Amino acid sequence: MRFDWSKLGRTPPTALVTARNLAHHAVQWPAKAARANLKTLPDDGHSAFTWDASHAALVTAALPAKGGDVRVGVRPARLELIVTRGDNVLDAFQFEARTDDAAGAWIDSKLRALSLKPAGDIKLPYDLPDHPTGGRPHQLGKLGRELGELSRWFAGSADVLDEFARLRGPRAGAVLCWPHHFDIATLVNFDEGRPENPRSIGIGVSPGDEYYAQPYAYISPWPRIEGELPDLPPPGHWHTEGFFGAVATGEEILAMKDRGRELLAFITAAFEIGREHLGA
Repeated sequence: MRFDWSKLGRTPPTALVTARNLAHHAVQWPAKAARANLKTLPDDGHSAFTWDASHAALVTAALPAKGGDVRVGVRPARLELIVTRGDNVLDAFQFEARTDDAAGAWIDSKLRALSLKPAGDIKLPYDLPDHPTGGRPHQLGKLGRELGELSRWFAGSADVLDEFARLRGPRAGAVLCWPHHFDIATLVNFDEGRPENPRSIGIGVSPGDEYYAQPYAYISPWPRIEGELPDLPPPGHWHTEGFFGAVATGEEILAMKDRGRELLAFITAAFEIGREHLGA
């Protein structure tokens, strides 16, 4: 693993709620761009992002643009939209002092210039909470540390999940960030091709949501484990309301001595518990 987990923790994980909400709304523009220009996939994966470590950004899959494929994404640390081609950033839009509508107009102008369909015509198939700015210009001056910390959580999470997926082999799916819940995750499917109730385990990290006001790692077996729940390795606990899974919170992850390796060990141990109970 390449990410230096010692760089995390200067900003408490519980202090990232506003930064996370702003970034969650910002990534909807690239998600709409992908929906407008890519073939629809059954699992909605065409609108998901990968973490691009070279740009420190969540980026879409390649969009077939004039002059060569491009990707559209968001750099959380700066809260800016970017359009990239290979290692180059073709253009960027910073949200500071600008409205969300201005971001939409900017991305549509860039997409049209690349002979791509605009994002503004797309209606998302899910609801999000109202935009934190209420339509007013973004004021990010006091959120620099929080946005930087949020970016590091995505970078570290992607690194750990990539390593987990590598170790699990071909059954582990791509590590993707999903614009609906804003979590970054991989899925291990044990019954590929079985149409009814296939067994699987989702392994991911959320930057926080209505369940936890901080980042947290989760390991979620399906079907869920019924009856008496098995013990988890520390610091994990079972979450059972709203979703089912083994969870370690951001505060608990930061308390680990060797964060990256211990988080990977926790994820792997909880995964094995889930796999055993699924009989997979």
